[in-house]
Amino acid sequence: MHSSELEPAHQQECCCLVPSGCSKTLMARPVASEAGLNFLAVKCPELFSKWVDESEKAVRSLFAKARANAPSVIFFDEIDNLVVIRGKESDGVSVADRVMSQLLVELDGLHGRVNVTVIAATNRPDKIDPALLRPGWFDRLLYVGPPSETDRVDVFHVHLRKMPCGFDVDVSELAHLTEGCTGADISSICREAAISAIEENLNCSEVKMEH
Repeated sequence: MHSSELEPAHQQECCCLVPSGCSKTLMARPVASEAGLNFLAVKCPELFSKWVDESEKAVRSLFAKARANAPSVIFFDEIDNLVVIRGKESDGVSVADRVMSQLLVELDGLHGRVNVTVIAATNRPDKIDPALLRPGWFDRLLYVGPPSETDRVDVFHVHLRKMPCGFDVDVSELAHLTEGCTGADISSICREAAISAIEENLNCSEVKMEH
């Protein structure tokens, strides 16, 4: 992706639908890096406040900061915590409803949102208000599934490169045996293998295939 692709006339928002553990957060930062843009990462639960109007103010401040540092990318992690389906509260307008409305205002560009691209990630698309997914706001939905066998080989190499492994450790075989595993699962497998080796022998010098 190049910065020219993010001009206002062609600007699109993107929502990545990613199963848990598939590195949705890690994929967002290279988008800004490749395009040479400033990157603002937000964990959506952190935007909520118990004080009246503070949550909406946090959203306004975020977009103001993005405009001040344009061209920029705003990345909403776990956006399902921020844009839940409206109208579920029976005691008036909830904080979540107000935050959702403020976000829609900002995405609608009423305050001159120029050279600001928004990316969001979620593993619970069923919790997102349908209004946010209509054309004009989040125009593009991308599903990122678990890594393929070839990708799992690369992921194993990443997690094993600093781990002393025996000559019998076959990364290709490990990738074949871990069909359906996510990057987080593979990280856990490598970590547990190291623990297993230590439990077997505190003085062990390498992790073997059996571990």
